[in-house]
This record gives sequence, structure tokens and C-alpha cells, in this order.
Amino acid sequence: MTPAARVAAAIGLLDDILAGGPPEKLLTGWGRANRYAGSGDRAAVRDLVYDALRRRRSLAARGGAETGRGLMIGLAREDGHDLAALFDGARHGPVPLTPDEIAAGRPAADGPEALDCPDWLWPVLCDSLGEDGARAALAALRHRAPVHLRVNAARADRDSVAAALREAGFPCAPHPLSPTALEITGDGRRLRADPRVLDGTLEFQDAASQAVADMVPLDPGGRLLDYCAGGGGKTLAIGARVPGVYVAHDAQPRRMADLPARAARAGLEVACRDTGALASEPPFDTVLVDAPCSGSGSWRRDPAGKWALSPARLDALCALQDHILMQAADHVAPGGHLVHVTCSLLAVENTGAIARFLAAHPGWRCLRTRHWRPADGGDGFFAAVLTGPAPAA
Repeated sequence: MTPAARVAAAIGLLDDILAGGPPEKLLTGWGRANRYAGSGDRAAVRDLVYDALRRRRSLAARGGAETGRGLMIGLAREDGHDLAALFDGARHGPVPLTPDEIAAGRPAADGPEALDCPDWLWPVLCDSLGEDGARAALAALRHRAPVHLRVNAARADRDSVAAALREAGFPCAPHPLSPTALEITGDGRRLRADPRVLDGTLEFQDAASQAVADMVPLDPGGRLLDYCAGGGGKTLAIGARVPGVYVAHDAQPRRMADLPARAARAGLEVACRDTGALASEPPFDTVLVDAPCSGSGSWRRDPAGKWALSPARLDALCALQDHILMQAADHVAPGGHLVHVTCSLLAVENTGAIARFLAAHPGWRCLRTRHWRPADGGDGFFAAVLTGPAPAA
């Protein structure tokens, strides 16, 4: 595909996404329907779509319209590309710009427009992070997320794996957020076929997510429940660090479908339990709640989530988090730990959730909290370690 044909494909996909379609499903469907597009073409179109979604407001201003075509015009202008070459009317490419389109467009206004933030969310972020912190976080979220790997500490050390990756043509460097984290500094698209990924020596995992797992307390031989496990990445990270008994649960068990196989590759046994089976499990020393949230700390990876979030949706998420924490606390052994985690930047989902839980649960204490920001080099995360009443004497 020519660069112009890739832009035309991105325009069509963006129009469907702006109408409410799910980006991943649309991209997958487009790839299947256009078999002539090679892997490089599919990757390039995907990058165009996601770059446009991350910078949707500012590109709409630069392009003169919040449409697929307007966003692609804005992206070309902002990134310094030749508009006439991309919009030349060639076969499979977009039609040339009209005089009105050439005249349209302006620099984005300072503040939420230039930072690609919904207006209603700007004061919420400023209250949570301070204005400087909100600006830094939003600026980072306008760009592609870095590619991070977790070295399975039970199987290899980071330096030797990094050396092997460099020799295989994958430039990388240690990441300061976690002793197991590596950042790929070149093109990592071929990494999914690397033997170290296939055999469980490496997992794709954001460095801040690894840092969260590093913070989860568990003594050797202890029992850990990952209550909202999803794919189970944090369980695998903790299990590589501490030998113990690991149980995973998710309200939608299908999310855990590949966890047993991934755990086996990594040399770890993880028992998956649905809600009914979980009721018969004895209490756990540590219960990890990686709660459903706004995902605001990871909007580089899911930029559509930023534009879909609303005040009502945020309120519903907070209510769901409160309910989940209450349920999870019932599985904590006396004197054990409850760990609340979100990939959110919003105080109402983080320290706010802890304050609400403690107010409703006398005898519980918060031992420590930590925030990670996108400007730190990973996704935005929050973690709090709570402990319940001590065992009776």
C-alpha cells in the first residue's frame, strides 16, 4: 500500500470509530477484509488510527473537522507531512483537499484541547494531580506507549536476557521502575515470536505494572488470591518472585482462559476459580484487587477509553470498586493484606476508594500507598496495601 492508501484506510476506520465502533474489532475486520495488506501495511494503518485517537481534539482543531478525514489532515499537518502528496487523488488514496479544507484548521488552544482532554475531565485531573502533574500526564498520554518486557526472575536474570535480546536484534535497556523490567528501544514487533517469549522467560508487561507486583506483600509459602485477575499478569510476576499458593478469580472467567498455559510455561501453578468455587476456598494471606477503573493511566494503549468516559460512567466505576473491595475483604485471613490497584490517575478511584473502604470497615488500616505516573516512563498506576484486624489472641 502507498502512504496515501494507508491514510485512506485510516480515514474510513476512524469514521467508524467516531460513530461508536470498537477500534480493535474494526482493525481486525479491516485486516481480514483486505488480504492484500501485508503485515507492514496493517501495522502502519493501526499506528495512524491510534495516533489520531490519542490526539483527537488537537488534531481536529488542526484539521478543521472531527472526522476521519479531518483527523488525518490534522495529523499530517502536526507531523510535518506533505499534504499534497498524501491527498493527491491517486487510486486508493484520499481525494485532494478542497479550498475550504486548505483554509481550515488552527492551532489547538492551550489547556485541555491542546492536551487532548475532555473539558469535564480537566478539572478532575487537576484536582487529582495538580495542574503541572495533569499537564505532564496528558502530554505523555498523547504518544505511543513504550514496549516493556518482564524477565521471569525464577528462570533468568535481567542482564543476561538483555544481552541475548540485543544479540538477536532487539535493542533494549533496563527500566528503573522494576528490577525485572526491560524497555525495547527499537522495533519490537517481531518479539512475539521470540523463543524467550514463547517459553515463558519473558512476558509483555508494563514496567509500572511490574512495580505494582513488586509491592504486593506475600511471605514464601503464603496464599494469594488475584480477585480480578483478567489475564493474570501480576500473579505471574509475583509468583516468579515468591513461592506460594496462587488462585485467580475473575467475574468473567473467559478472561483467564490462557492463564493456566502461560503459568505452566513460566513454571508456576495457578488455580482458576469462578465465583461459586471461590466460596469454598480457605482465607488468603493476600488478596489482590486490580479493580475495574477508568483506565486513565493507560490511555496511550486504549485512547478510545478517554473519549468514552463520562461523569456518570466514572461514578458507576467507583461504586463497582467499592462493592468489589467489600467482597474481596471477606477472603482475607485475619491480619492479612488487601491490595487495591488501579491503572487510574484519578483520586476518586484511588485514595478516594481507600477512604471510603476504611470509613465502612473499622479495624482496617492502610499501611502504604504509591502512585506511578506516565511521565515516570510506564503506565499510570495506584496501589494501596491494607491490613485487616489481627487474629484473636
